[in-house]
Amino acid sequence: MSDSGHSQPNMYVPGRNRRRRWMDQGPPGNLNLSEPGREREPILRDRDQDRWDGNEDGCGYTIQKTPIILSKPANERAKSAPAPAPATIEKPIVLMKAREDSKPASTAEGTALPPTAAMAKVEKEGQRPTQPVYQIQNRGMGSAASSAGNVDPVVGQAKLMPPQKMKHCIKLVDEYMNWCDSAIEYLLDQTDVLVVGVLGLQGTGKSTIMSLLSANSPEDDQRSFVFRMQSQEVRERAGNQTSGIDFFISQERIIFLDTQPILSPAILDHLINNDRKLPPEYNLPHTYVEMQSLQIAAFLFTVCHVVIFVQDWFTDFNLYRFLQTAEMLKPSTPSPSHESSSSSGSDEAMEYYPHMVFLQNKAKREDFCPLNLKQMHTVIDKLMMHSRLRYKGTLSMLDCNIFPGLPYDFLESEVNLFLIPTMDTDTDETMSRAGSGGTPLFSLLPGYKGHPSFHAMISRLRSQITSMSRPQLSHTILTEKNWFHYAARIWDGVKKSSALSEYSRLLG
Repeated sequence: MSDSGHSQPNMYVPGRNRRRRWMDQGPPGNLNLSEPGREREPILRDRDQDRWDGNEDGCGYTIQKTPIILSKPANERAKSAPAPAPATIEKPIVLMKAREDSKPASTAEGTALPPTAAMAKVEKEGQRPTQPVYQIQNRGMGSAASSAGNVDPVVGQAKLMPPQKMKHCIKLVDEYMNWCDSAIEYLLDQTDVLVVGVLGLQGTGKSTIMSLLSANSPEDDQRSFVFRMQSQEVRERAGNQTSGIDFFISQERIIFLDTQPILSPAILDHLINNDRKLPPEYNLPHTYVEMQSLQIAAFLFTVCHVVIFVQDWFTDFNLYRFLQTAEMLKPSTPSPSHESSSSSGSDEAMEYYPHMVFLQNKAKREDFCPLNLKQMHTVIDKLMMHSRLRYKGTLSMLDCNIFPGLPYDFLESEVNLFLIPTMDTDTDETMSRAGSGGTPLFSLLPGYKGHPSFHAMISRLRSQITSMSRPQLSHTILTEKNWFHYAARIWDGVKKSSALSEYSRLLG
C-alpha cells in the first residue's frame, strides 16, 4: 500500500482473495458476474427487477414495497390484498411545464402525466409520492425571465426615458365635430390622471386660463401659450379663436381640454355667411350652434373630473339654464356589463357628475368686497340648488388666505367660486407712478388694488385645481389610454343621442 492509499500491482492484500473467492461462488439469486469490473451493477439490476416483479423470495434481503403498483389491474390488486401502504396517491401528479423551458416535454400546461411516467419521475427525484406536486408558472414574469439575459440596451433605455412632452395643443375634436386620434400618442398606461375641461362664452379668457393652469406663466410671451389666444385681428372682427376641442397633457399627467365658445355668435355668423351645409337633422343655423354647445357640455360632464365655467361679468341667468339643460342631456355612465337592465335607483346611485368650478375672470376691485362676495355665493347656490353637479365643497377662497380677516363660517353656503383679477403688469403701473412726481419712496411702492396680484391668484387657483379629488369616471379604473377610448365612445354616443335629437326637434 503506497502513501497515497492505492494498492500496488503484484502485492498481497489480505481479504482480496477471499472477496474474489466469494464472487466466484456467486451470491444467492443466481446472478451473473461474468464481467470482472461491474460487481454491483448486476446486483442492483436484479434487485430492482425482483422488486418491480413482486418476487421477494429471489433476493436475500427485505425491501419496502412501493405504495401502489400501477402496472397491475384493479381486480388483481384486490385479489392479492397487499399490506396497507404507508401512503397512497389519490390523484395523479400534475407537472406544469414552464414557459421559458425550450426543451420538448411530453405534457402540456395543465395536463397530467401518465401514471407510470409520473411514478418514474418521483422515483428518479427521490420524492415520496404522498401528495400531488405542482409547478406554478407566473404568466407575467415568464417572458421577462426568458429575455432577462438578452435585453436590448436601447429598448431598456427607452423604457426609462420620461414621457414625450407636448409643446402645443392638438385637436381632440375638430371644427366639424369629428373625433381625432392623434392624442393617443402622448398617453401612458397609468391611472393617476386628472382631466380638466372648460366652458364659457366667447372672449371670456378660457384659453388664457387653461394655458396658465397647464404649462405657462404670466411672464411668458402670449404667443408661446399652449392654447392659442385671440389675436388682434380675430378680436377686431369679433371672431372666435378655438374651434372644436383642443387637447393638452402636462408633465404632471393632467389633461386639459379647451373648448370652443358656447352659444357663439361668431360661429353662427360663419355658418350663415359661408353657406355651410347643415346636417340633415337640423333645420336652422342657431339650432345647430346651440346643439353643438350642448354636445360639448354634456361630453365634458361625462369625461372630466373638473369643469371650469368661466365668466367675465356676474351674471347671466341663461348660462345656468344652459348648464342644467346639459346636465339633463348628459349620457349616463355605462354599466360594467354595458346593459341597461338594472333598476333606475341603482343607475342614479352610480351616475357620475364632475366638480363644477365657477371662475369669475377679469374681476374688479368691488368684486373682492366681502359683502359682494357673500351675495355672489348666495346667488349661485340658489340657482344651482337642484343640480347634481358637485358645485360646492371642493374649492374655497377662504382657505387660500385671500381674506385673512374673515372667519371660516362667514359664507353660509360656500360654492366653488374663484375670482381672478384683470391680467396686467405691475411694472407698467410702477413706472407710471414714478413719472408722475411726488416722493421717490412712495412712488416706487405698488398702488392699492384691494386684492392680491394676478400672479398670486393664478398660483392659488392652480394649487386648488390640481389638489381636487379624482373620482372614478366609470365603473372600472381607467388608465390614460383607456380614458381616451372611453372618451371616444362617449363622444360618439353624444352625437347619436336620442335625447339630444328629441331636444333639437323641440327647438324647431
